[in-house]
Order: sequence, then C-alpha cells, then structure tokens
Amino acid sequence: MDNEKKERLAKVIARAGIASRRDAEKLILTNKVKVNGNIVSSPATNVSKLDKIEVEGKQISLNPNVRIWRYHKPMGLITSHKDPQGRPTVFDDIKNKLPRVISVGRLDLNSEGLLLLTNDGDTARFMENPKTAWKRKYRVRVHGNVTEDIIEKISKGIMIKNVYYAPAEVILEKKQRTNNWLLVTIKEGKNREIRKIMEFFGLKVTRLIRIAYGPFQLGNLQKGEIKEIPSKVIREQLGIENKGEK
Repeated sequence: MDNEKKERLAKVIARAGIASRRDAEKLILTNKVKVNGNIVSSPATNVSKLDKIEVEGKQISLNPNVRIWRYHKPMGLITSHKDPQGRPTVFDDIKNKLPRVISVGRLDLNSEGLLLLTNDGDTARFMENPKTAWKRKYRVRVHGNVTEDIIEKISKGIMIKNVYYAPAEVILEKKQRTNNWLLVTIKEGKNREIRKIMEFFGLKVTRLIRIAYGPFQLGNLQKGEIKEIPSKVIREQLGIENKGEK
C-alpha cells in the first residue's frame, strides 16, 4: 500500500493479522478502533499508510514482516480464538508464545498435525485459496473395508448431499484386519472433507493427522511444538520479500 493509496480499514486490520476481515468490521462497529486518535465506527472508512491506526488501544503496523510458524496441533483443541462452548482452543495453547496470529485454515477438534500460523491476513488467504492449488496431505486411520472401487471413486471426485468434493488421491499404506492407514491428498480442504467422504463409504475415521500443507511439512514436530519458518523459505515459496532481509 503506497503512502497515499487508501484502502478499507477492515482490510488493513485483517492484513496486519489482528483479526479476520469480518471480525475487524465487528471491532470497528463496537468502537474499538481509532484512526489518528479518533474512534471510527464505519467499516467503510478508508485509510492510508500515513494514518495511525489503533485496535483496542494498541497501534498496529501497516506493513509488518510476514512471519509463518509450523505448529503441531494436538487433538482436543478448537481452531478458533473463542469457543462458545468454552472448549480449549489452539490460541489458548499458544498464548504468550507468539505475537497475534491467525491460522491458515483449520483442523477440527479431533484432528491433529500441521497447522500453519501467520501474522499476515493476506498471506493466510493466499495459502487457503483453492486456486493456489496447494495440496494438503493426511495420514488417516479408518475402520472398515477399504476397496479399490472406493479409492477409484474418490479419485474421480464425488457429490455428497449436494456438495461436490474434488478428486483426491488415496493410497492404502497399511491394512490390519478392519483397521487401515491411508495417505490422503486433497486440494480444497472443505469443512470436514475427509471425514465426510469416508463416512459416505461406511468408513469410520479413528485418527486424522495432517502431515503437509503445500510445501510445508509436519516433520518431527512434537505435539504442541511451534517452529518459525525462516524468511528465506518464505521468500522462496511465496515470493515475499521482508523488510531488512538480505
């Protein structure tokens, strides 16, 4: 954003990693945002880099260096900043360990594995966008009879309850009676996509671990462990040049 170029206030707040654009609009509507010392109550407000923006009393950076972390999400955590049911969240677990971050996509309560976290809203949306075509890889344990016919149908794409799920790659890694370990690769990442597909074929998912998201791997991260991705890797994979980077 050039100094004189103006953009919607909510978009600027989201890019700074403070909140999603929708949540940023709520912050504005509840008088929690100031521009140049004055409370702003309209999400339609336009701002430039010359403006001083404060959210809940803290000034935000309008051009932060993009940072991304790998996090091994354990089972039993909600990928949300707040849960109406009071269940523990990812952001409770990482509290005081990282600056304000948002997640790249989600992993549901009973899923585990690689969750990417970033301080930049635009970067998160880019990585989530199906058009970016980043593959998500999972190790999935299912109970039931996995047949070649099921694998072939999933590989061609399938309609379930008026929702189309794009072709996914399924490899049967290990079979022990009625327990099977599958390696599943998808591109879209719709809500509970793998679970819904498996349930459609009468297969019960008993464990789901994300092991890769695009070029980033879970590797040997232990449950709950966080590691920052080096700026050099961010530049190579996303083409982002951070300030002060050599």
